[in-house]
Amino acid sequence: MARRYDCADVVDRKHGLREAASAVRRGDLVVLPTDTVYGIGADAFNTGAVGDLLKAKGRGRGMPSPVLIGSPTTLHGIVTDFSERAWQLVDAFWPGALTLVARHQPSLTWDLGETRGTVAVRMPLHPVALELLKDVGPMAVTSANLTGHAPPQDCDGAQRMLGDSVSVYLDGGSTPDTVPSSIVDVTGRVPVLLRAGAVSEEELRKVVPDLETSH
Repeated sequence: MARRYDCADVVDRKHGLREAASAVRRGDLVVLPTDTVYGIGADAFNTGAVGDLLKAKGRGRGMPSPVLIGSPTTLHGIVTDFSERAWQLVDAFWPGALTLVARHQPSLTWDLGETRGTVAVRMPLHPVALELLKDVGPMAVTSANLTGHAPPQDCDGAQRMLGDSVSVYLDGGSTPDTVPSSIVDVTGRVPVLLRAGAVSEEELRKVVPDLETSH
């Protein structure tokens, strides 16, 4: 039976974060608020849990899960060939609604789906998400909806779709925005905007003027 915690209540939030961390460590799924939409998450290094996450969403391995982290310093352990431009984007927009696609460390023993050696990584600007991520480390997190349905802006919407496939729901109220994160590929010499989102192309170009756009 799924448990739900009201993170607007100080005591419930404390209990909820503790239970969510325990759930992640034992390989269960949790739903958490972010600064864009609600996400469903699992331990990024637990192959079975990530598989359960994709199954809960009805999503195939061809759409691998992004990874959320609690601090930019975590990047040193999970990505490689991270350019100066990439770090400039991190400095300018993290924590926030910018996802960076980078090459992951080849030594990592994770399976997020068919990533072709890359990882889509972000540090969200949400206190509940950040507290959990700083406790448990990198999490595979994707929008908390069934594939083909709109991503939820509140915990009710996530729970209606995902039900008891999730162990713990962290209710952080309505998310501040419906716009998903912008996605920039930093695997090449020049950053490429793959998806325009909450961070505008104009804002990105102030930091990386040579930004290219995918066609």
